[in-house]
Amino acid sequence: MNLWGTGPFDNDAAKAFADEVLQDGDYALAEAFDVVLDADMDYVEAEEGFRVVAAAEILAAVLTDGTSRLVDAGLRGWVQNADASALAALKTSARNALKRVLSDQSELDDLWEESSDAEAWRSEVERLRAALD
Repeated sequence: MNLWGTGPFDNDAAKAFADEVLQDGDYALAEAFDVVLDADMDYVEAEEGFRVVAAAEILAAVLTDGTSRLVDAGLRGWVQNADASALAALKTSARNALKRVLSDQSELDDLWEESSDAEAWRSEVERLRAALD
């Protein structure tokens, strides 16, 4: 998997997830959070973690009308047409999923811990959690 930065869409999994959102809409966002919050998931693999961070960024964009962090024009258009009141129900799931991504039961946390960009990545995820409060 290619990774080129600490941003929510700076990896292959998140770029692919953006395409899923364009195809499946709200369902893709809910599914990304639900997979990570499944009680049977003991450890969050990197791909699921990347998807959660991307989904949280998309949800935050919908709820705040802030699309400047979205790198895909099609995704910006989807966000502008999304029903913010319907998606607001995903805020709690998104915050809880991000918490799991930041935990010691997350491959992303392990991968970033060994990087010189660990603090920048953590700050980015914490910014998302705060945006969804």
